[in-house]
Parts: sequence; C-alpha cells; structure tokens
Amino acid sequence: METRRPAKLILKDGSVFSGYSFGASGSVSGEVVFNTGMVGYPETLTDPSYKGQIITMTYPLIGNYGVPGDERDNGLLRFFESERIQAEGIVISDYSEMFHHWNAKKSLSKWLEEYRIPGIYGVDTRALTKKLRTKGTLLGKIIHDHQKKSFNDPNKENLAATVSVNKPVTYEKGKRIILLVDCGTKNSLIQAFLKRNFTVKRVPWDYDFTTETADGIVLSNGPGDPKKCKKTIAHVTSAMKENIPILGICLGSQILALAAGANTYKLKYGHRSQNQPCMEVGTNRCYITPQNHGYAVDADTLPQDWREWFYNGNDQTNEGIKHISKPFFGAQFHPEASPGPDDTEFLFDLFVRAMK
Repeated sequence: METRRPAKLILKDGSVFSGYSFGASGSVSGEVVFNTGMVGYPETLTDPSYKGQIITMTYPLIGNYGVPGDERDNGLLRFFESERIQAEGIVISDYSEMFHHWNAKKSLSKWLEEYRIPGIYGVDTRALTKKLRTKGTLLGKIIHDHQKKSFNDPNKENLAATVSVNKPVTYEKGKRIILLVDCGTKNSLIQAFLKRNFTVKRVPWDYDFTTETADGIVLSNGPGDPKKCKKTIAHVTSAMKENIPILGICLGSQILALAAGANTYKLKYGHRSQNQPCMEVGTNRCYITPQNHGYAVDADTLPQDWREWFYNGNDQTNEGIKHISKPFFGAQFHPEASPGPDDTEFLFDLFVRAMK
C-alpha cells in the first residue's frame, strides 16, 4: 500500500479505535466479534455464519499467506466456505503487505476490494478483545473519511434467508441421499457427505422438504437468531413425526431444539474460536472444537425425551442435544471444520450409522 488511509472502528459504547484502511474504502456497520484463529482467514471470511459481523482477528499478523485460487471440487470452491466474502468487515493488528504461499493467487487487500469489504489495521486488537470479553458482543462500524453510518443490529433480520440458496441444488455422488436444509451452509459440510458417497440435495431455508424422499436430513449452520427461521422450525417439527434421521449443526442444532419444544437465548459473548472445549455428558471426554455462534439452546427447557449431549467446558452452556430413542441429534460446534484438530468428525459417522 503506497499511502496509508486513516480509518476508525467505532463501538456503540462510544469507544473509538483508530487505524488504517485496507481492502475497500466504504463504511459498514455490524456486530463486532473476535476469532482466535492463527490461520484460516479465507475460510472464516467466507463462512455464512459470519454474515452481519465485523470480525476482529486476535492473531496479530494477518495476510502473510495471501488468498488461494478458485479451484473447485464437486462444483464447490475448494478453499472457501461459500461463493463470496460473507463478513461485513475485518479488524486486525498488523496487515502483511507482502504475502507468500505456494497456493496464493492474490493479496488479502485485493480480495477484500473485489467484494467491497473494508478492513482496518493498526488497531490494538488486544484491548478490543478484552473489551468484548468484558462487555460482551457490541455493535460497531468501520468509518472512512468522516462518512456517516448508523449502527445496525443484524440480529433483528432473518440472516439465514440472506445466505441460503434460492432454489434446490443437487450434488450427485452415491445412491443414498442427504437432504441439506441450507440456512447458511459451509462448503465443507457438503463435502463431508460427498466424501462418504452420499448425494446431497441442498434446499432453501424455507423449503418444504416434508414430502421429499431422503435417507437423512441435515440442518446446516448459519447466522443470526434461530427463532427467525419459523418456516424451517415448522418443517422440522413435521419431519420429526417420522423416524428419518435428523442432524443439526450449529444454527441447525438450535432449530432442532426449537422444533422439539425447547428454547434458545442470545449469549453475552458468543463462541467464536478454533479451540472451544466441549465436554460429553456422562463421560470425561473433552473435544477441542471450532465454533461461531451467538445463540445457544437452553438445556433446562428440553422436553423429557431429549437429553443434553455436550456442554461447553468454559461456561457450561449447551453444545449438543439428542433424542433418547429416535435418531435426532444436534451439535453446536462444527465437526466439518479442521483448523488443526478434527476431534468431532465422528459425528458424521454416527449419523451415517443411524441412516443404515
């Protein structure tokens, strides 16, 4: 970058963090959250679960390995979680103008410009993260050149509807069929079933799948408040009258709980990192999991025929549910993600056995 353009991150509590602009130069508003990953910003920024959010990267150096190319597997981008950057903006401590990686095709700044996503660097991200850990998630905005921008609370919108497909898409593989309800699915979730030789039929968030024939139903991850997905909840409630296996991931787990009659609530901080400890109820097992969600299931409201499956080792909030006799279960974390450990990919194999 030849000249440094001043920019500011302004939080709704009045805090101002000054820095310099990279990527696009527009101003944006959203929910300010943080991610603890040392690597993985291409996957993080394209994860639909981050829709409406301004991401603070806690690792200080970002951009040093650039951005990979657009190679595809099974019609899906290999190195990204969706077709575009989903986050509203990115906040970092130090941006690396020089990048080097065998697979790099462009700089992070150029990639952000292509999707008109602003970034700000030179920010004291330690101080910002401490504030978010103390006060909880805050609304914020990235401002350039004294532009006017009001605070916007993305959780008031049905964010799942904005990131879902508009019509069914089928990924042909094997004879068995997974019906994937797309509330903001990640590409890696689709790939997890394709590599297990399933054909995946991906349908919109509000699609009436109750008359479809499939071996199993997967409720995908996604952004925002699960209670906004009223049509999805109603369809899942109808589907649970049958014994077809249902797996909910992240937002999908919350939707499954709501369909069962439980309640969900907004977390003060949310879980957004690559190393959240999840304990399996009834055992001493602890799994290291990647997560991004701001809502959780209230385990105390689960009906009698449901049980808590996992809970968070840090704050004891719910991380998974299962029915005591029927093949219905959900996980709040992301078993399809592999930022290092892939501790929980076995959940897909459990689901496959349930379909058999």
